[in-house]
Amino acid sequence: MPRKNPATPPLRERAAPALPPTAPSRELQVFPNPNPGRDYVIRFDVPEFTCLCPLTGQPDFAHFDIEIVPDKLCVELKSLKLYFWSYRNDGAFHEKVTNTIVDDLVQAIAPRFVRVSANWFVRGGIGTHITAEHRKRGWKPAVAVALPGAGSQV
Repeated sequence: MPRKNPATPPLRERAAPALPPTAPSRELQVFPNPNPGRDYVIRFDVPEFTCLCPLTGQPDFAHFDIEIVPDKLCVELKSLKLYFWSYRNDGAFHEKVTNTIVDDLVQAIAPRFVRVSANWFVRGGIGTHITAEHRKRGWKPAVAVALPGAGSQV
C-alpha cells in the first residue's frame, strides 16, 4: 500500500490555482507592425463567437474568419479574444455585429485591408454568411504570383 504524504492535502482540499483576472472588453490593444514595409496577411480564426438575438434573447453562434493586411499597427491577440467575448450578452443583428467588428478594427489599427467573414449558424432553418471589408484609400494589393501546383508541369 502506498504511503501518503501528510504534508500534501487530499485533492479535494487543494485550492484552485489563482488565474489572472480578465474580463470582456471592447478595447483593442495594439502594437507596432514589425514589418510595415511589406504587405502580408494576418488571419484570425474565431470559431466560438456568441451573442444574443435582439428579438428573442436566444443565443446566436458564429464562426468568424478575419484577414488583415496591417499598416503601422497590429492588433494584440488577447485583447481580440476579450473583444469577441464582450459580445456574449449583447443583443445584436448578424449584419450589425459583423460590420461593427470591421469598424472597430479599422479604428484601432487603420489597416491597409481588413475582411471579416461571419458564418452564422443555422437558426430556424436558415444559416447566414456575411462578409464585410475595408480598404485603405489608395492601397492596392500586389498582383498575386501564380505558382504551379503539386504535380503540374512547368
